[in-house]
Amino acid sequence: MTSPRSVTAAGADGLDAIRKSPSEAVLGFDFDGTLAPIVDDPAAARAHPGAAPALARLAPLVGALVIVTGRPAAVAVEYGGFEDVEGLVVLGQYGLERWESGVLTVPDPPPGVAEARAKLPGVLEAAGAPPETFIEDKGQAVAVHTRRCAEPQVAFERLRSILAALAERTGLTLEPGRFVLELRPPGMDKGRALRSFIADRGARPSAVLFAGDDLGDLAAFDAVEALRAEGVPGVLVCSGSAEVTALAERADLVVDGPSGVVEFVGKLADSLS
Repeated sequence: MTSPRSVTAAGADGLDAIRKSPSEAVLGFDFDGTLAPIVDDPAAARAHPGAAPALARLAPLVGALVIVTGRPAAVAVEYGGFEDVEGLVVLGQYGLERWESGVLTVPDPPPGVAEARAKLPGVLEAAGAPPETFIEDKGQAVAVHTRRCAEPQVAFERLRSILAALAERTGLTLEPGRFVLELRPPGMDKGRALRSFIADRGARPSAVLFAGDDLGDLAAFDAVEALRAEGVPGVLVCSGSAEVTALAERADLVVDGPSGVVEFVGKLADSLS
C-alpha cells in the first residue's frame, strides 16, 4: 500500500486552473499500473472496474481526456472497457497509434521491429534467460518480461545490456519498465505524444495533468514540467507502488495505485460538476 501524499503548491495551482477552466484543460493517463493493476500476464490485465465509469463522468467536463500507453491502442480500449467513453482519445504505442470515436489509425511498423522479433528467442537463449522470461508482441514493438521469474530483478538486470545491444543493432530504442524491457521505434515517447496531442488541438490549454506509475511515464512528466515553464499550470499524479519510486519523487500527488487514481478522478469530476 502507498499512502497518499498531499498536493504540492504547483500541483494545487494546476488543480485550481483545471477547476477554473475545465473546458480548456487536457488530462492524460497511463494505462498499466495507473488505470489497470499490474499483473503477471499482460494479456490478463484489465482496467480497475471503476476506471471506465470515472473517465466517462470526467470526459464531458474537460477539454480533452487522453490515455497515453505503450500498449496497442485497440488493446488498451478493449482491456479498459473504454469503447463507450465519449470523447476519450487513446494514443497507443507511445503515440504511434490513435483511437478516437471508434476509429483506429495504425502505421506500418518499421523493419527493425520484425528483425528484433525474429532474433529475440535466440538472444534470450544465448543469454541464459530464465525459462519464465516471456516475450510480448505489441505489433509496433516487442517486450521482454521478467515478472514471472523466481528472481525478476536479477533477470531484468542480466538482460538489460544484452537487449540494449539488440535494440541498437536493429535501430530501435530500449525502454525499461516494471520488470519489462521493451524494444520500440525511436523518436517517440509519452512526452512527445502528449505534446503533439496538445499541439494538434491548436489552442493553449488552461492546464495539463498527467498520471502515471512507471519509468516510461517520466517523459510525460517532463512534458508537463516543460509546459509549466511556458506558463501552463500542470499537475503530476503518481499511481504509487513499491516497485518504482522515481515518479513519486517528482509527483505533485501520490495516490495508492489504480484504486487511488480512480478515486482521484471521481473526486475531480465531483468538483467540476
